[in-house]
Amino acid sequence: MAIVAKKVQDAKVSAIDELKQSFGTAPDFIFTDYRGLTVEQISNLRKQLRAKDATFKVVKNNFARIAFEQLSAPNVENYLTGPTAIAITPKDANEVAKILLEFAKEVPALKVKGGLVGNSVYDAAQIEAFSKLPGRLELIAMLMSVMNAPARNMVSALNDINARLVRTIKAIGDKKQEGAA
Repeated sequence: MAIVAKKVQDAKVSAIDELKQSFGTAPDFIFTDYRGLTVEQISNLRKQLRAKDATFKVVKNNFARIAFEQLSAPNVENYLTGPTAIAITPKDANEVAKILLEFAKEVPALKVKGGLVGNSVYDAAQIEAFSKLPGRLELIAMLMSVMNAPARNMVSALNDINARLVRTIKAIGDKKQEGAA
């Protein structure tokens, strides 16, 4: 548990408010340990995350803990130990998790600690399993394909009747021509 100061400094209050504002823009967060990454590697990771509208923010653990408490988020204090950077994901958290885990394979210095997805707290193993799920857009495409299948099958069955009729008439016509010749 962190020590709560009796005298509050304005700079710290504004830093916590800034974190609350950043955290308020997204429902999902993935906590990482960035110890050992170079500036170039962090910049590369941020660039990859930016493509998914996510941000990668290095935070002070105590400030982040206070910001999450003030936002009435579930307890994520276990993940706010040691050097912590948070991937803030406004949408498609599993896509961001995929990026982080792939990056961690390339650069073992990055370690995923856990995450807060919606109101559920996930540990590192659960985040890895979550990253293997299809994304929101993929799920919508699958659903639309399943919903479209009966209509597509009916159209193809109706077309098949006409095609069979045409082929039968053509075969009869061909047979009559052979018989006449």
